[in-house]
Amino acid sequence: MSAKAKSKKKQLSKEELMSNYMDYVLEHEKNPKSVYKFTKDIGIEEAEFYAHFGNFDGLKSQIWEHFYQNASQLMDSNEEVMQYGSREKMLTFFFTFFEILTANRSYVIYVLDAHDDMMKNMSQLKGLRKNIKSFAKELIAEDNDDKKFNFLKNSESVFSEGAWIQFLFLLKFWKDDQSPGFEKTDVAIEKSVNTVFDVFDNTPLEKVFDFGKFLYKEQMAK
Repeated sequence: MSAKAKSKKKQLSKEELMSNYMDYVLEHEKNPKSVYKFTKDIGIEEAEFYAHFGNFDGLKSQIWEHFYQNASQLMDSNEEVMQYGSREKMLTFFFTFFEILTANRSYVIYVLDAHDDMMKNMSQLKGLRKNIKSFAKELIAEDNDDKKFNFLKNSESVFSEGAWIQFLFLLKFWKDDQSPGFEKTDVAIEKSVNTVFDVFDNTPLEKVFDFGKFLYKEQMAK
């Protein structure tokens, strides 16, 4: 190659752009004012940013989805996890996901504190919500496949929505957790997941039967 020939500049990957953005907001303690300013500061062309993201909102949403994908890949790479039941898989997912959040805690706390009202941050969690609900639906579908009777099967939509609400509770708990190594969050994960599965293990029909038995005993005792 001629000495005068210029080597082609390596373009940043989507993951590298997300990492640069996270570093930027933490170092400057504010969001970049424009894509132009951000790309100029990190030494790339605007077009390179738009090849991966439409705007900063899309980038921030992708960061949360990337956290999810990392957790999912870690689980998929573990053959032992693949043999777990749905309860153990859900526990493993939350433990893994919050370990990833802890590794990126400074950024996560920054974006969650961008507004006093956490609900205003929900737009950046839309993609993550879709992924978590899909994961939860797969788990309950696996459980339902093992049940012979339809009346014993649980609602995938109800379970998936419950998993998302549970995640939001755990996210707030983790954000406020001041215990060493966030050990209280680990306890909260274990207790909340076990509680949810215990509730779903008691199907509505079984609750009706239990209530019927109670009324019968009360009536006979009179």
